[in-house]
Amino acid sequence: MLTDGIAGLEAAGHDLCIVGSGPVGLAIATDLARRGRRVLLLESGGDAADAQVQSLAAAGFTDARRHDDMSIATARRLGGTSNLWGARCLPFDPIDFEARDWVEARWPISHADYVPWIAPAVEATRSGAPFYREPIPGVALADDGFDCTTLERWANRQQAQIIHAEAIARDPKLDVRTHATLVDIAFAESGAVTHITVAHTKSGERVRLPVSMLVIAAGGVESARLLLAAQQQSPGRFGGEDGPLGRYYMGHVLGEIADIVLDGDLDRNFGFHVDAHGSYVRRRFTASAETQRAHRLLNTALWPIVPPISDPRHGSAILSLVYLAMSVGPLGRRLVAEAIRKLHVPAGPKRRLPHIANLATGMPAAAIFGVDFLRRRYDKSTRLPGFFVLNKAHRYGLQYHAEQAPRADSRVRLSGERDRLGLPSLHIDYRFCEQDADSVVRMHDLLEDWLVRSRIGRLEYRVPREARAARVLETAAHGTHQIGLVRMGANRSEGVVDGDLRCFDAPNLFVASTAVLPTSSQANPTLSAVALGLRLADRLAAEASRPLEVVGA
Repeated sequence: MLTDGIAGLEAAGHDLCIVGSGPVGLAIATDLARRGRRVLLLESGGDAADAQVQSLAAAGFTDARRHDDMSIATARRLGGTSNLWGARCLPFDPIDFEARDWVEARWPISHADYVPWIAPAVEATRSGAPFYREPIPGVALADDGFDCTTLERWANRQQAQIIHAEAIARDPKLDVRTHATLVDIAFAESGAVTHITVAHTKSGERVRLPVSMLVIAAGGVESARLLLAAQQQSPGRFGGEDGPLGRYYMGHVLGEIADIVLDGDLDRNFGFHVDAHGSYVRRRFTASAETQRAHRLLNTALWPIVPPISDPRHGSAILSLVYLAMSVGPLGRRLVAEAIRKLHVPAGPKRRLPHIANLATGMPAAAIFGVDFLRRRYDKSTRLPGFFVLNKAHRYGLQYHAEQAPRADSRVRLSGERDRLGLPSLHIDYRFCEQDADSVVRMHDLLEDWLVRSRIGRLEYRVPREARAARVLETAAHGTHQIGLVRMGANRSEGVVDGDLRCFDAPNLFVASTAVLPTSSQANPTLSAVALGLRLADRLAAEASRPLEVVGA
């Protein structure tokens, strides 16, 4: 049931409390409520975007060019960042769970522990079915060093609050509170959580509640912020100042250093299409695990994309129509996620006249494209995630989406400032490194050789070889995937939480977020975070009926 505000919380009885109503928090909450557990779900925002509420997530940056602004990297509202994301859903690969001596991270669980939860996560995100390979008819690959038949899927419904609308509105076991912000966690001498303080986000009114189990599912950065605030009260908690909390901050390394020219009509196989399992998919190029091991590469996916739409020299009426629509901020933000819009529309003056000239030369085709795009984008059963426009030259940009190496000095810390509810604010020091760039460049070299051997196509580089690594680092920026800040580990020196997402220093405190992932893979992290969240829910369903003995409460 949905209630705005914190009235009556003192009298309400719950088996456990979850903080955050994004894809992970809602998946856990609705799953546990279906199992008969009484769940309190706290959401800092309301059911719509609110600038005053969103300002609570404001943070400082060491280098603002490297990190998305928090207004597009977090969303304090019902549904969380599912209101902002592109809705790409795909799992991590087996190699991501392996011990790789060129990656400073170790997973405390195996790929086999993770796999059973992919299908439930696909259902929870409404992203079709857990099938991630689709052969290209008539194409025989030269060898298995790379693959071009792996798929990424997209959710048919972007917003988690719409997916779970029925449970939010009617499930009596689910108590969803909006404008309810967690501002303090109280601990017993044993380390167990005993109480939380919740503030009304608008009025500041507070209530203190006893809790038997607490799950932090507030997104990557905000989950780390809540634990750092708790650590401030007890400096040795969660590994202390030199421990893993708030460190190893990762996202993905994104960009383009080459174009791909595909042979024949192969480009028709790399657009968006609805597969037999009922959601949009797209093929990508990926290196095999053997290739990654042999060359000590970071996991990476690459795919063809349209030429830069902001450059009118492409001469395409369709691409100019897309640019003109995206260049108008309010309209562009309705068409795509703001983080994606910014990639297509660089900051600075907008050169619209040349695009209008392009549009004039191909208006009928552009108009047909526009109508068809909107129809498929807002279809009630499936949701077109983007656009891919074929061209006669079969030449496209080659987007890379690469794993980022975990490093301890890429981190967030408390800034010394506080928001208007009194919670410490964050300073974000997000960093890339030479390993990130070197892996991207060498991945392109190996892919180029494989493309030629397989007679699929070739690469044409945009920058000379000696400048490629520098270009990767120069353009590297992210901020929406928020991985590693509360990472899993085998012990408290390696991680903040164990393989079951339980905090080492607090036996009834759990974190379910992209922040717990020790490595970033080539895959977007949301599906994996939901999968691990549902794995946690399965364990909590049993534990919620057993009272925790609290010493020194």
